[in-house]
Amino acid sequence: MDFLKSGSSTSPSPSDMAAQKELIKEQVRNEIAMANAQALVNKMTETCYAKCITKPSTSLGSSDETCLGRCMERYMEAFNVVSKTYVDRMARERESARASSS
Repeated sequence: MDFLKSGSSTSPSPSDMAAQKELIKEQVRNEIAMANAQALVNKMTETCYAKCITKPSTSLGSSDETCLGRCMERYMEAFNVVSKTYVDRMARERESARASSS
């Protein structure tokens, strides 16, 4: 958005505006992805901690570590299945919408 800072009286070209718009969209997508990843890690940590750590102490026992590892693996597998299904469904709906508007 340098054109906003410059104080110049000339307007940015439509291609400059389109490029800036795409850049902002990409930045927003990245921020959303980061927020979603952080939420996933937080939820996974809460869920697996509640399931696996029955007697909190200053260190993890081997059974706690094993439980946490398995829990996190299962959680990520489930997340990946749900995410893939969602993405596939959205792609089908988008394709269906395009076909019906043509």
